[in-house]
Amino acid sequence: MEEIKKIAGICEEIIFSDFFRSHAKTLRNYLLYKFGNEEQANDICQEAFVKLWENCANVPLGKARSFLYTVANNATLNQIAHQKVVLNYAKKESPSQHTNESPEFILEEEQFKKKIERAIQNLSESQRTAFLLNRIDGKKYSEIAAMLDISVKAVEKRIHGALVSLRQEIENIK
Repeated sequence: MEEIKKIAGICEEIIFSDFFRSHAKTLRNYLLYKFGNEEQANDICQEAFVKLWENCANVPLGKARSFLYTVANNATLNQIAHQKVVLNYAKKESPSQHTNESPEFILEEEQFKKKIERAIQNLSESQRTAFLLNRIDGKKYSEIAAMLDISVKAVEKRIHGALVSLRQEIENIK
């Protein structure tokens, strides 16, 4: 009887539901920070969970998280060429804002924002992912290391490299 429960594992609805609740937001944010498109992150997150459900008999509960991130990462890498087009289009679109600030200030602010976004975009994929997971999502280095399947030292090195690169680019902005 115990062996049957081990085999069923993630295929049980209650276990899968709990697994989904505990990992969906983190996976979505990981994809968002890694590839920069919220809609794509949501779609691929959902697609990864669907594939996990379809393959639940072949994926032990202990390997489910790794399977989920692998499927999500592979699905996104398959769309990377399309992603670049979508990102360029998204950057061109900006809602009009009505403020009491001077047009010069708004222009400078917009230019600085574009330069910062470009500086973050110029980071390597690994640096950008680790940096945004830490600074935006508030993940600890150990959590990031577990998500990316690397050591904590590697996370520290990636974030340090990102900060050094951003400082250099920001100094050039002035």
